[in-house]
Amino acid sequence: MQVHRKFSRKLALSVKSGAVGVLPTDTIYGIVGSAFSFSAVSRIYKLRKRRPDKPFIVLISSVRELKSFGVKTDRKTGSILRKVWPGKVSVLLPVPGRKFSYIHRGTKRIAFRVPARKDIRDFLKISRPIVAPSANWEGKPPAENIRKARRYFGDKVDFYLDKGILKFPPSTLIALESRRLRIIRQGAGKIAKSLML
Repeated sequence: MQVHRKFSRKLALSVKSGAVGVLPTDTIYGIVGSAFSFSAVSRIYKLRKRRPDKPFIVLISSVRELKSFGVKTDRKTGSILRKVWPGKVSVLLPVPGRKFSYIHRGTKRIAFRVPARKDIRDFLKISRPIVAPSANWEGKPPAENIRKARRYFGDKVDFYLDKGILKFPPSTLIALESRRLRIIRQGAGKIAKSLML
């Protein structure tokens, strides 16, 4: 288990290869792993003591990454996504088929986000999409720093990336239903009133 101080290509490649660790997102610290790795996702469920029916948020580097999950967007949806991303807004989108059921847990929807921070987006270009739930046990407060994250996970993760204290709210979560936008959780991201029409 290593403690890092900055995002790096080497760290991104380790995540792409199946490593699980704690790193800062654009909102709070997350415990992360490749969204394409069933074993990494399963490991995170166990480490977080998370209910098996609750899906994870997936961080992507750009709207184009949605194609990797079979997500198709019409013109209106694409327009909304371009207005809220990059940003602290996670968007629930339908994911067809059973391929990613280990992430959406039978809901057939995954919440995606293109992070506001460029260094994280650059990391994601190498690591590819990652699941990134908050760094804590289910029902406990999110870790605001690496010291608190280590109380939860100790040496059971492969790495920690320390960027000091993070006290931001979690991302705002929205859903697009019948071509209309619905706020499920108000968080760090702001939604323009014009998008609510």
